[in-house]
Amino acid sequence: MNDKSSVLIVDDEEVVRRAHLRSLKDTGCLTQAAEDGNEAIRVMEEHPFDVVLLDLRMPGLGGMDVLKTIKERWPDSEVVVITGYPTIESAKEALRLGAQNYIAKPVGPDDVIKAANEAMTQKRWALRSQYRVTH
Repeated sequence: MNDKSSVLIVDDEEVVRRAHLRSLKDTGCLTQAAEDGNEAIRVMEEHPFDVVLLDLRMPGLGGMDVLKTIKERWPDSEVVVITGYPTIESAKEALRLGAQNYIAKPVGPDDVIKAANEAMTQKRWALRSQYRVTH
């Protein structure tokens, strides 16, 4: 990642948000956290992020609804689902809705950095491919 990359962390557990922020601190990317789905959408409206690390089970607007909204409104943003309640069904649904990756908690700092880097790489490749097609 680089200074121009931005990562939004969406999780209702403060300890998880802080851990992910700490993990990404030295990567040089812009990071911000949201404590629920509604806040995540508000933050995206102000500044669409390149990568969103998204929890599924949250009060209010759940992760799948947030994923769907992000991919509809900001299709260039890559979403990585990080859930403490992984199931085959939710993994299939997340990928069908456009998630770039689906990871089961607990995750360590290296896992968070790797997931964000892979998502950013995917975004760059997708944008490069779009550029080639249109030019």
